[in-house]
Amino acid sequence: MKSRFILKIKVLFGLLVAPILLMAQQGSIQGRVYDRTNNQNLPFANVLVSGTTIGTVASEEGSFRISGLKPGFVRIEVSLIGFNNAISSEIEISKAKTAFVEIGMERSNTELDEITVSASPFRKTEESPLSLKTISLSEIESSPGANRDISKVIQSFAGVQSTPSFRNDIIVRGGGPSESRFYLDDVEVPNINHFATQGASGGPVGIINADLLREVNYYSGAFPANHSNALSGVFEFSLVDGNREKFRGQASLGASEISATIDGPIGDKTSYIFSVRRSYLQFLFGLLEIPFLPTFNDVQFKVKTRIDRQNEISFIGLGAYDISELNTDIEDPDDQQKYILASLPTNKQWSYTLGAVYKHYNENGYQTIVLSRNHLTNEAEKYLDNDESSEDNKTLDYRSQEVENKIRYENSMRAGRAKINFGGNVDFVHYTNQTAQTRYYNNTPIQVDFDSSLDFVKWGLFGQASHTFIDDRLSLSFGLRLDANNYSSDMRSPFEQVSPRFSASWKLNPSWSINFNTGRYFQLPPYTALGYQENGEYINKQNGLKYIQADHFIAGISYQPKGNLFFSVEGFLKNYEDYPFSINDSISLANLGADFGVVGNEAVSSISEGQAYGAELQSRIAVPGDFNFNLSYTFVRSEFEDRYGKLVPSSWDSRHVLVVTSTKKLKRNWQIGGRWRFVGGLPYTPYDMDRSTLIEAWNANNGPYYDTDNWNTKRFKAFHQLDLRIDKAYYLNKMTAKFYIDIQNFYNFKNQDQDILVREEDANGQFITTDGGTRYQLKSVKNDSGTVLPTIGIILQF
Repeated sequence: MKSRFILKIKVLFGLLVAPILLMAQQGSIQGRVYDRTNNQNLPFANVLVSGTTIGTVASEEGSFRISGLKPGFVRIEVSLIGFNNAISSEIEISKAKTAFVEIGMERSNTELDEITVSASPFRKTEESPLSLKTISLSEIESSPGANRDISKVIQSFAGVQSTPSFRNDIIVRGGGPSESRFYLDDVEVPNINHFATQGASGGPVGIINADLLREVNYYSGAFPANHSNALSGVFEFSLVDGNREKFRGQASLGASEISATIDGPIGDKTSYIFSVRRSYLQFLFGLLEIPFLPTFNDVQFKVKTRIDRQNEISFIGLGAYDISELNTDIEDPDDQQKYILASLPTNKQWSYTLGAVYKHYNENGYQTIVLSRNHLTNEAEKYLDNDESSEDNKTLDYRSQEVENKIRYENSMRAGRAKINFGGNVDFVHYTNQTAQTRYYNNTPIQVDFDSSLDFVKWGLFGQASHTFIDDRLSLSFGLRLDANNYSSDMRSPFEQVSPRFSASWKLNPSWSINFNTGRYFQLPPYTALGYQENGEYINKQNGLKYIQADHFIAGISYQPKGNLFFSVEGFLKNYEDYPFSINDSISLANLGADFGVVGNEAVSSISEGQAYGAELQSRIAVPGDFNFNLSYTFVRSEFEDRYGKLVPSSWDSRHVLVVTSTKKLKRNWQIGGRWRFVGGLPYTPYDMDRSTLIEAWNANNGPYYDTDNWNTKRFKAFHQLDLRIDKAYYLNKMTAKFYIDIQNFYNFKNQDQDILVREEDANGQFITTDGGTRYQLKSVKNDSGTVLPTIGIILQF
């Protein structure tokens, strides 16, 4: 009762000083407090700006407004008798517009004799009491070295392995880049990067515009049963709604692109937000004589209509159009430039995802229906030495499409201490592949030439029940999924893909918790493998291609002495079965995906097994609008079987990953930040020199071959890098102007890469051959990477 009295004093004090603050500062926020279970407005809730005494009380309709706020990032804390304390996602306050936030509250299961307004931005759920991290808006906007690219921001968190390259491959706890799934406001998106590696998830630049992001939930394990087809990671991207008062706009100049975003109301019940971006890398790369010239474009939107209290619908869209050409106008290219020009194909990709999310609320829960369609078109061409004078020189002509039409139904209910979620999904898949490529197998060049068109249906059923006991100190959750498809008899029965999962959490006291999860997860092999043909037959169907299986075991302990402090330690083990194994190259596809091109377009068999295990440490401090600190350390071992059935390090076996990220707000709206990364040396495979020197072999591959008998027997040195960032914001009455300088690799660390092999030339520029003209004479060229990379960003909001 004493703390309730103190709360009232704080709220009263905030109401008294609000007029004074209003005279000096002009930022304001309005919002709504509601019951998360049924969307009912909650009246008379206590509302406070986190970390301050500024607050108010929600109206009878659950609405509130707080004025006189200092510009910057804030969170709103809410408390109400009969409900658990709640805290909002981060919101940016500015003078130019009124911020809006909706805060959902969950009903309390315990009898409370006092009310406090302390809540934590570090969330956990009954289904996922561990291996769940929330990434805030300020971390997305100002993460050093990321340039507002969420694919790079993710790399600062425990379990995510960053790589020395410029790519955004999502590698979680030793799993491959193809093992994660992504959701935009409940709509599944197959890939979140431009110039995507088909059959995996990586690319050099993220597609999602940070202008539309509210926050991100990242699961490195303990996946809820309503998420399917993931073995290592699930990412939920929450999008902002459009401004409900009037039209607003934003223009940005980033490290690689320019962008424009507009948002506003459409009538009383509908809002929209729309963005478009285009890169200017092709101009920079041309000036710098970089051998390839990439151009990317993307568009993103959200339209939301609140029909009434019980019904709402959102329309989500994300699209990209990417072109990569070769810079063949370079005069007198050096060895590295020659290597890239000779090996890289030209590439054109376009993709889109469109989705509609309908929610219907009732007294004890809500139903969700998601309809979506995604489409990827991927085209690549390569001519030997880029000589397009004859079609006989074409070594690669690739055309592929992946189309999915999806429907998913979910029913979420609460009854006292119990929470239940169940539903199902049906996906209609259309895949085409036209491949004409020269490959070198069994000491002879062969022509792979097929035109496949594949249609099949995937379906799944899921359910999860959670319950708390002993005054909410103990939580238990059990989930089950069944997945199947009609591609082949090996995948037709859902009882071959039974996916149980179980979570438990025990609160030792208000600060300490012990957490556990185990589960079995399944993932469909890439469409490239399902649709591959030889002699007019789907050869991988005959090879008995199956779902990939991964069994997870995770245990950890967390400590949270205050709402804005969080520490956790987790240990994990993942056992893999039935991973596709390349028949001709004799390697597991689990090792592939961190390069441009296509993964899985070959004959494979589901015989590979592997494991990934390790431990994570995460330490986070979050003071909204002032200070962020994030330390993450991951020890990971990742191993998969070679052709002899022996476990060898996978391509993701970095062993040690340490990332320290911090930002600090200074006076006059200045901010400084830094990120330091240490990544243990990754394994690599030496070249097969005997095969690589053969002219027929080299010409087929446009480059050398790896020695698969010695897969990943070498290891690079460790990589480390310091990124720095300085931000300055001007919060004006009609506009907000932000400027930042981001410096990547501040102390110019040179990373060791594998040496490249190039063909030696004589004085006339002709390739030198040996063994009667059957072999090229190759030379090794040192290959390192890393340079100081400063960039400037400008953001104008009006």
